[in-house]
Amino acid sequence: MTINDKIKAFAELGSIMSDVVMNVNNSFAKNYERTATSAFHKNGWFTREFTNKAVVDWGNVLKREKIESMAQNYPEIESEGGLNVGLILAGNIPMVGFHDIFVTLLTGNRVHGKLSSKDALLIPFFMEILTKIEPRFKDRIQLDEHMRFRDIDAVIATGSDNSARYFEYYFGKYPHVIRSNRTSVAVLNGEETFEDLQHLGMDIFTYFGLGCRNVSKIYAPAGFETSRFFEAATDFGFLTENKKYMNNYEYNRTLYLLNDEKGLLDNNFVILRETDDLHAPTGVINIQYYDHFDNVLKELQQKKDDLQCIISKGDVPFGKSQQPELTDFADNKDTVKFLTQLNNKVKDTI
Repeated sequence: MTINDKIKAFAELGSIMSDVVMNVNNSFAKNYERTATSAFHKNGWFTREFTNKAVVDWGNVLKREKIESMAQNYPEIESEGGLNVGLILAGNIPMVGFHDIFVTLLTGNRVHGKLSSKDALLIPFFMEILTKIEPRFKDRIQLDEHMRFRDIDAVIATGSDNSARYFEYYFGKYPHVIRSNRTSVAVLNGEETFEDLQHLGMDIFTYFGLGCRNVSKIYAPAGFETSRFFEAATDFGFLTENKKYMNNYEYNRTLYLLNDEKGLLDNNFVILRETDDLHAPTGVINIQYYDHFDNVLKELQQKKDDLQCIISKGDVPFGKSQQPELTDFADNKDTVKFLTQLNNKVKDTI
């Protein structure tokens, strides 16, 4: 396959992704309905609203011009790699492992993907569509919850800090990209509008806050009126309808009350907790007040290896953290560069 063949196929898949969510009359819409419903029954975090959002966002980035623009950054991408790439896919939010599959196929390599049990239906559904669009992909895609890696040439794995250590141990002999826990933060300057804070709510609450691009901590100037945040967050009161989310919120609330923890604010679906901690459990947002902005910059630099993105007026715009582009690589590890360079090394040895 040429790079143009692959770009054309993925662009067509992107168009279908947008159509199935909008229930456009095509042969895939009904099957998508069944798949999305089954995905929710299997994993209660995958509500239809958030599953649809993930699929639509992928439809929006899989545009021919966007894929071509990305490919132009990698001259080596024109050649076929032919490597067997083991992928250990995350399942914390819908379709989160799709990007690794996309770059593996785009670089001309073969996918040996271990699906997360939390997201074992959506990705195979869209891969089946892809192979209908371009049948030559069929022999390049293997997906299974119980995938055993044999004869692989490289590994791209995503997991917790603990699982990442195991990945390093088991796959250290292969060229690899291994990702671990990261989170995102928002930095306020006190001049944010009501709309800015509403958009910040999207960065916090989309996917119930389970993604690495979700904001788990807010840096706010001393004297920031937290009532402004709670007022802007009212649009996300629908979270109370999800039992899994509320179970987490109520558990953490009870735990903090039993420990007589101070500095807690609560609006009945999210707890604002004053702390220096970076990571926050589900249903909780950490907040840290600052007097000098330079101290925040210094702290963020120290914690850069724990951060996925920073939401602020000068970084990722408010409301955009869950709309990454094709070149927004997880953990800032460029997997296209990794695979194209590996392809070239293999060819040099032949």
